[in-house]
Amino acid sequence: MQSLRQSAPHSPSDFDFEIGDWSVQHRRRKDLLNTSDEWIEFDGFSSTRKILGGFGNLEENLLHFPGQSYRAIALRSYHAETQTWSIWWLDGRNPHALDSPVIGRFAKGIGLFCADEVFLGVPTRVRFIWDTTDPGQPCWEQAFSQDSGETWDTNWHMTFTKKSRI
Repeated sequence: MQSLRQSAPHSPSDFDFEIGDWSVQHRRRKDLLNTSDEWIEFDGFSSTRKILGGFGNLEENLLHFPGQSYRAIALRSYHAETQTWSIWWLDGRNPHALDSPVIGRFAKGIGLFCADEVFLGVPTRVRFIWDTTDPGQPCWEQAFSQDSGETWDTNWHMTFTKKSRI
């Protein structure tokens, strides 16, 4: 009998780089809709484990946002037929609202994921980019577009550093 922690045969490996515990350096635009160019920097931690026999993963986050720490999760699942990932975000400060999933895939160490969302009443295209070309320090960024993807404004960047086992 297969254990719950054991990956199923042919499970995807795209997010294997993120399995484990990480220190995270955040750099986030103070206003996500770019009405100012002021950035906030803060630390955080994340821990990711496989679920769904390797066809998904769960990333738990602790973000030390200035003036307030909070928890959130990223839930990811893989659709084998389309070879795409869906990523949902749940912010512990708003536990009844699961964001629309960004959907996409990896190519040559870069993951590109997009969704259409309404942010603060404004129709917004959301883009996540995962850069795993340096597996020792992967990076994630978020950008918004309010012109259907013609132009993008990056508003959040995270750099991950693997936590060493003591």
